[in-house]
Amino acid sequence: MNGMAPPRRTLLDGIDSPADLRKLPDSELQSVADEVRAELIEGVSRTGGHLGAGLGVVELTVALHHTFNTPDDILIWDVGHQAYPHKILTERRSRMRTLRQGGGLSGFTKRSESVYDPFGAAHAATSISAALGFCVGRDQRGESRRVVAVIGDGSMSAGMAYEAMNMAAATTGQLTVILNDNDMSIAPPVGAMSAYLARHMSGQTYQTVRKAGKKLVSKLPSALQAPAGRAEGMARTLLTSGALFEEMGFYYVGPIDGHNLDHLLPVLRNVREITDRPVLVHVVTRKGKGYAPAENASDKYHGVSKFNIVTGVQVKPVPGAPQYQTVFGETLTRAAETDPRIVGITAAMPGGTGLDIFARRFPDRLFDVGIAEQHAVTFSAGLAADGMRPFCAIYSTFLQRGYDQVVHDVAIQKLPVRFALDRAGLVGADGATHAGSFDVGFLGALPGFVVMAASDEAELARMVATQAAFDEGPISVRYPRGEGTGVAVPADPQPLEIGRGRIVREGEVVAILSLGGRLTESLLAADRLQSMGLTTTVADARFAKPLDEDLIRRLAREHAVFLTVEEGAVGGFGAFVLHYLAREGLLDRGLKIRTLTLPDVFQDHDKPELMYAAAGLDAEAIARTAVQALGLEQASATLDDAVRA
Repeated sequence: MNGMAPPRRTLLDGIDSPADLRKLPDSELQSVADEVRAELIEGVSRTGGHLGAGLGVVELTVALHHTFNTPDDILIWDVGHQAYPHKILTERRSRMRTLRQGGGLSGFTKRSESVYDPFGAAHAATSISAALGFCVGRDQRGESRRVVAVIGDGSMSAGMAYEAMNMAAATTGQLTVILNDNDMSIAPPVGAMSAYLARHMSGQTYQTVRKAGKKLVSKLPSALQAPAGRAEGMARTLLTSGALFEEMGFYYVGPIDGHNLDHLLPVLRNVREITDRPVLVHVVTRKGKGYAPAENASDKYHGVSKFNIVTGVQVKPVPGAPQYQTVFGETLTRAAETDPRIVGITAAMPGGTGLDIFARRFPDRLFDVGIAEQHAVTFSAGLAADGMRPFCAIYSTFLQRGYDQVVHDVAIQKLPVRFALDRAGLVGADGATHAGSFDVGFLGALPGFVVMAASDEAELARMVATQAAFDEGPISVRYPRGEGTGVAVPADPQPLEIGRGRIVREGEVVAILSLGGRLTESLLAADRLQSMGLTTTVADARFAKPLDEDLIRRLAREHAVFLTVEEGAVGGFGAFVLHYLAREGLLDRGLKIRTLTLPDVFQDHDKPELMYAAAGLDAEAIARTAVQALGLEQASATLDDAVRA
C-alpha cells in the first residue's frame, strides 16, 4: 500500500510444528537452525533467561525433531533450560517473548504447557530415569514409539543419571540417550574420523555384522566365548572412548560434532532403528554457539538479564543494596581468615551462592562437587566428623535432593554442618521448581537442628558468625534471592544467642512475629495498622528452631491478635508456634492467632512482588489479616479503599 516490500517469509515462518520440519529436505535444515538461533537470541534479549545452553543445542534440536516423530516419539530434555529452541519449534514460537513472564511460558519444560513436553524438568539428572519410565510403559503396552533423553555433561555428575543407566539395559531394548558434552570435559577433539566411525558403527551394516559375530562367538567352545566377546568390545571402545557406558550395557556412539547436521542426521537415523539395546550418543557442542558475546563469556551466558543484541551488554538494575549471596560470601571469607577449619562446599553453584568470593581468597578450601547434592551433604558430614567447619551452600530447592543425607548422615550423628540456603522463599521467573518453600518444615522436623532465617543482610552476617562459632550440631540459615534491604552490614558481626528473637517495634493491640525476609513488609503493615489506631508490636523471630518461647509467650499474652509471617509452606514456623502455644495452654484465653504462609499450591512464575501479593504475604495482606481477625469488617473495607487509592 505504501510502496514498502512485505516482510521476507523465512523457512521458520512455514514451520508451525515438527511435522512441518520433517517435510523439509536435509539441505534446508541448517538454514532453519540459523533462523532458530537468531530467534532465540532476539527473544531472550527481551525477556532474559537461559541463553548459552540453548544456543549450543540448536542444530541438535532441529535434527532430533526432524528425525523422530515427536510428540508420538518421546523427547525429554534434562533440566529444561536448554529447551528454548525446542519451544520455538513446537508451536510456541509466537509466545517466546512471554518467556518467564507472569502468565507466559515457563523457562523449563512443563507438561501443562505443551504436548511436546512429556515430562517437566528444572532440576538436573532426571531425564534418563523419566525416559526409562516411558520405555517400560511403552513395552508393557506393546507399542513401538521411540524414547529419547537429552542430558548435559554437567548433569552426568549426579548419581541419579548412573542409577538409571544401570537399570536401563536390563529393562528395555529401545532407549536413546543423547549426552550433550558442551565443555569438552569428556571428549577428545572431534573431527572427520570420529564422525565417520560414529556413523558407520551406528549403521545397519555394522549392526548386522556385529550380530553375526556374536552368533559366531556363541558357537565357539565355551572357554573361547568370553575372550572373543571382550575382544570385540575392546576394539570398539578403544576407538570410541565409551568404555564406561558400554560396561553399563549401553551401545556407545560418538563423539560427534553436535553442530554439523551432516554428521548428526545419519547417526540419529541409524540409532533410531536400534531396538535391542539402549544407545548413548555422545554429542559435542559449544555452549553459546553462534553468538560471540556468549561464546566469549566465562559462563557462556548461562543465565542473563535483558541485553543489547549488538553489544551483548546486559541491562542490569541500578546497584542498590548488596546481594544476599555477596554478604554471605564476604562474611564467610572474613571468618575464614582467622579459622583455618572453615571450608566451603557447593554443588555446581559457586557464583550463585557467593562462594566464588570465598574461592578467590581460599581456592584450596572451596570444593565444588558438581550437581551432586547428596554427595555434598555427606562429604560435609565427613569433614565435620573430622573436626573441620564445613559451610555447605546449596539453594533451598536443591537441598531437597539431599534430604536423606541431611537426616541420616548429619542430624542423627549431631554433626556441626553449617547449611547456607540461598533462594529461600519465592524466586520470581524461575517459578515453582526453584522456590525455597519447604526447608523450614523439613529441617525444623529434625531433632537437634538449629534453623535460622535472615530478615536483612546485617542479620545474615550475624547468622554466618553464629554458624562459625556453633559446634554443637547442624545449623542452617536461609535467606532470599537478590538485594538486601539496605541496612549497614557490620564489619565484625557477633554471634547471636541461640533461640533468641528481637523486638523491632512496640505496640499494644496486634503482634506480628516475622521469620525471615518478610520483616520489611511486616513493618509496613504495622504502619497501615497504626494509621487505623491499631498499635502493633513487630518482632523478628530469627530462629524457627529452637523457638524463642519467652518472646512468643509475651506476644500471646499482651496482644489481642497474634500473626506469624513466613516465606515458607504450611507446616513450618507458624505450625511450630501453634504447637508451642497449644502445649502451654496459651490458646485457651481466646487469642486471635493467624499463621501467614505461602499458599498450599505451587505458584507459577511472575515478578516476586506480584507472587508475594498473590500469596497474601505483602503489607496490605498482613494488615488486612489483622483487621479481619479483630472483626473490624468496616475497617477492613476502609483499608481496601486506601490501598486501591
